[in-house]
Amino acid sequence: MFNLFQYYLGLDLGQARDYSAITLVEEPVWVESEWAWEVGLGSDHAGWRSPADLRPDQAEMASSLSFDRGRPPHPVLSVRHLERFELGTRYPDVIERVRQLIRTPLLQGKSIAGLVDKTGVGAAVIDSFVQSGLSPIAITIHGGSVVSPDPDRPGYRVPKRDLVSAVQVLLQNERLKISRSLPLAETLRKELLNFRVKIDPRTAHDSYEHWREGEHDDLVLATAMACWFRQWWNQHLDEANVRTWRRVKSR
Repeated sequence: MFNLFQYYLGLDLGQARDYSAITLVEEPVWVESEWAWEVGLGSDHAGWRSPADLRPDQAEMASSLSFDRGRPPHPVLSVRHLERFELGTRYPDVIERVRQLIRTPLLQGKSIAGLVDKTGVGAAVIDSFVQSGLSPIAITIHGGSVVSPDPDRPGYRVPKRDLVSAVQVLLQNERLKISRSLPLAETLRKELLNFRVKIDPRTAHDSYEHWREGEHDDLVLATAMACWFRQWWNQHLDEANVRTWRRVKSR
């Protein structure tokens, strides 16, 4: 069966002079009033529900039923957690923090996609995650235009423009909510708005000013990876739900 995720954890692994950062993006689950009882809920609990409000088995059941029977397209995603590590934090400490985070009551037993930036740190650090019992999806950022599988491990080579565009589209369509209660929320908002796209007229290639140049670009990258993977992984499901929901509404 298609793997349905409820959370997308983006991890930017900083190098010597860069911060490492975590972003956690939540996708709600759909509960239809006609089958809410199958999830163990009353019909008054129908609609989009945070998986944090459901037991793991309820969240899994709701995801499975909505996958099989359809749901409204284009759910609103929520940034639930932002975290920046102190400069110089060792990678084993970062790995341990990720382990702690996914074991918190919010995430315990939930379906999580963990995206880790492999670009600057190489395969050895990704292997350390695996050895720690985690199953990261490695993301290698490049300046081309094609998404391709990582030839060595579970993961993808992703163009910079795709990562940035995924966040921009979600924000423009008001489908990405950043909780103001998060201490780093305003910093992330400013950095997301700070990108400017330049087109080289000689090559027609785009470049992104401030990408990996600003003090807080680590949060942007972590968020971009989580948002890109959610959109890319679910694109066929989203298209199918658009068609299904149109038929339902036309009855």
